Amino acid sequence: MGFLLTIAIIDDDTSHCRAVSRLLRASGMQTIIFSSAEAYLARDAGTPADCLVLDIQLGGMSGFDLQNRLASDPTAPPVVFLSAHSEPETIARITSTGCSYVRKTDPGPVLLEAIRMAIASRNASPDRENNGTH
Repeated sequence: MGFLLTIAIIDDDTSHCRAVSRLLRASGMQTIIFSSAEAYLARDAGTPADCLVLDIQLGGMSGFDLQNRLASDPTAPPVVFLSAHSEPETIARITSTGCSYVRKTDPGPVLLEAIRMAIASRNASPDRENNGTH
């Protein structure tokens, strides 16, 4: 069990969460679903995630707000934004955060690759070397 990646899916669209969760579980990952950014922040601290798959538009705190809040935490998992919005301003904002972006309409392998790349990039970061003790 220790080899499985745990992916937190944060999206207020229940049917989309279930579909993404099925895709990730079929690919050998564990999933935890949160219907809001606030629910993710209120989770049990013993519920770690290797990556967040985060919708931009959520009821309450937006995906951008959550990512911005987590950006200063060196132990926070990497974020893959998953959104129906593909306007140039949205993509530019995501790119400026250093996060990955996948459209909800992209095929499953695109999301899987974005998750793998985000985790690999995070694990290769020199800032990660001494952060395992927080």
